[in-house]
This record gives sequence, C-alpha cells and structure tokens, in this order.
Amino acid sequence: MRGVFNVPLAGAEELAKYFLICLTFAAASYVTREGGQIRMEEFQALVPARPRWWLQLAIEASGVAFFGVLFVASVVTVTRNLNSVTPILEMPFWVFFAPLVLGSLLLVVETLAVLVQTWRARRPEAKRTVLT
Repeated sequence: MRGVFNVPLAGAEELAKYFLICLTFAAASYVTREGGQIRMEEFQALVPARPRWWLQLAIEASGVAFFGVLFVASVVTVTRNLNSVTPILEMPFWVFFAPLVLGSLLLVVETLAVLVQTWRARRPEAKRTVLT
C-alpha cells in the first residue's frame, strides 16, 4: 500500500502480531514432540545416567507446570475480555488470543507425553539433536 498509493496499510502491525502468535504457538507443540526444544544436551551428556534421568524428569515436569500456568493465564485473560476487540482491526479479543490458548494447551499435552515417556523408559533419553 505504501509503495503504490503512499498510504500505510491500516492494521498491518496488529495483523503481523496475530500471525506471529499463530505461527509460534501452532508450531511449538510439534517442535516439542519432535525433540526440537532447547535441552542443553551437551551439558546433560556430562551427567551420569541416573542423575541425568532425574534431571530430564525435572525439566519435563517444570515444562508441564510452566505451560499449564501459561494456559490458565491465557484462558483467564480471554474470559475476562470476551467483549473486547483489538484497537485497529476490531478483531474479537478471543479470536486474537485463540492460538495462544490452543497452543499452550497443546504444549501441556505434548510436554506431559514426553514426561510420561521418559518416566516409563526408566533411563535417560540419549542425546539427539533435531533441527526442525
């Protein structure tokens, strides 16, 4: 718009924020499932097997707790602002933050699945670097 008509596109920043939220939270659970989250595997490789297993359990449990808090906070925020709209595009607030709510819920589920998998294995996960 600016290049052709010398007029800025109204709401471009708001739309960019929305798609950034969508992209980030839509991909986050997939990245967790595929093992692409930052794990500091080089540091973990220096720790003996049994303490490394406990460390991995603690990391996954703290991830479940963190993403659970994020999910609850996002649900509370959205429910308190159900009648609000975004300032420029006038998009309903719940639509704007729906990817955050859904993405954080999926992160809880995926991180919990990884925690259960690590617990059932009864041994630490081997080092694997995944670039997704």
